[in-house]
Amino acid sequence: MAGIYLHIPFCKQACHYCNFHFSTSTVLKDKFVAALLQEIELTKKYVDEGISTIYFGGGTPSILDLSDIALILQALHKNWAVDANAEITLEANPDDITIEKLTGWKSLGINRLSIGVQSFFEEDLVWMNRVHTAMQAEECIALATQAGFDNLTIDLIYGTPTLSDAHWKKNVDMAMGLNIAHLSCYALTVEPKTALEKLIANQTKPNINPETQARHFELLMQWTEEAGYEHYEISNFAKPGKRSRHNSAYWQGKSYLGLGPSAHSYNGYARRWNVSNNAVYIASLMKNELPYEEEILTKQQQMNEYVMTSLRTMEGINLSKIKEDFGEKLCDEMLQSAAKYMNSGNLIVEQNWIKTTPKGKLLADGIAAALFVL
Repeated sequence: MAGIYLHIPFCKQACHYCNFHFSTSTVLKDKFVAALLQEIELTKKYVDEGISTIYFGGGTPSILDLSDIALILQALHKNWAVDANAEITLEANPDDITIEKLTGWKSLGINRLSIGVQSFFEEDLVWMNRVHTAMQAEECIALATQAGFDNLTIDLIYGTPTLSDAHWKKNVDMAMGLNIAHLSCYALTVEPKTALEKLIANQTKPNINPETQARHFELLMQWTEEAGYEHYEISNFAKPGKRSRHNSAYWQGKSYLGLGPSAHSYNGYARRWNVSNNAVYIASLMKNELPYEEEILTKQQQMNEYVMTSLRTMEGINLSKIKEDFGEKLCDEMLQSAAKYMNSGNLIVEQNWIKTTPKGKLLADGIAAALFVL
């Protein structure tokens, strides 16, 4: 079965580190929803199988009115066979979460919330230019639990100059103490053309420290393992049975449809992406035109994508799949490249699967790139 991702391109405030496509103006929100509904109609043949996951991402999907979300879900159910037990996730910011919204989301069939907490400490949130407070970060989780949401994930960011080891420990402990089933934890990165890059360049903010980030990641792996979480993807940790089904499909190379400006789609052999411009996106769809570009992937590119995504997971690269889907020759080429990382203790082979070791996880993306076949 396939998944559907919806990019909701609006935020109340711009976080300094963010390089996702969004707008802080909601003046086009109603027109965007109308365009999104039109895109759903025009893309119904892209996915010819049932839908097992729906993911409202962004941006800040919790900024939408309940009536907007209801219209979108109705359109999805009208055009595809959505599984009765589908995982339906909504990303939400703590300051948007009220008992009224929670009750409404639940009534619409949303059964998983991804909450952008980032930190439970005020100084971190201010440094990142987050719109919510530390108190809201904690209170919203209690509200979500009260409303009956038992499948919660929160985002946490580590490696910021304001975050000490002790505060990082308290952030993780707080999440576990609140019985959060799933954690997505990201090292702060300085992306090009972001406010953070400019602030660091003009020395308004201190630069990040890679050694601190590596230490925070190693501590995180230790703490989550001790608490019984599965480190099932480089940045994701889940209690047994609580993995993100939607994101896991990405890492397993399954088909998915991306809707909304900047959203990506993949059908196994081609990747396409929508224009990252709200006005152009809306204007195109009002003319019944789909505003995307597409790339047909070669066998080598398909294999490299599989290597990149699967090496980030705890299962790793399935050598039998590589041989079956891409051939013995490409598999042998990849194994030759992998040999030095096995010798250095960054990769291991277990029952025909190549996996990263704990120290290899620090270098996973770089190792994956080195395993690419040309």
